[in-house]
Amino acid sequence: MRALVQRVSEAAVRVDGETLGEIGPGLLVLVCAMQGDGEANADALAAKLVKLRIFKDDAGKMNLALKDTGGSALVVSQFTLAADTSRGNRPGFSTAAPPAEGDRLYEYFAARLRAEGIAVAQGRFGADMAVSLVNDGPVTIWLDV
Repeated sequence: MRALVQRVSEAAVRVDGETLGEIGPGLLVLVCAMQGDGEANADALAAKLVKLRIFKDDAGKMNLALKDTGGSALVVSQFTLAADTSRGNRPGFSTAAPPAEGDRLYEYFAARLRAEGIAVAQGRFGADMAVSLVNDGPVTIWLDV
């Protein structure tokens, strides 16, 4: 699985003007299941994410993880993270998992974060979503597992 993680002071996702999920301080996680991914990949990504030390401690150093801060995660499916731009000018997405499997792993990943004690808000798989955020730092990190 692949994720683009942004440390945020707030984030929200809307579909057709309706807010589906919003968080205060925490992480916006744009996530994509890739061809061949399974639950073990989702488990590994969730475990990495909750322990990723990208929040400031009292000394201003990035030493704290999401679990340490009590922050939330806004998890948004984004198959375009699988974009292959190696040929031509139009990205290809053939490395993304098929939609049914992508949706299943997206939901499984969010459930794994909840099982780790993280408050999770979500978008809607396959929907045309509007995501808003205030990137804190800015801190943006790419994760591949």
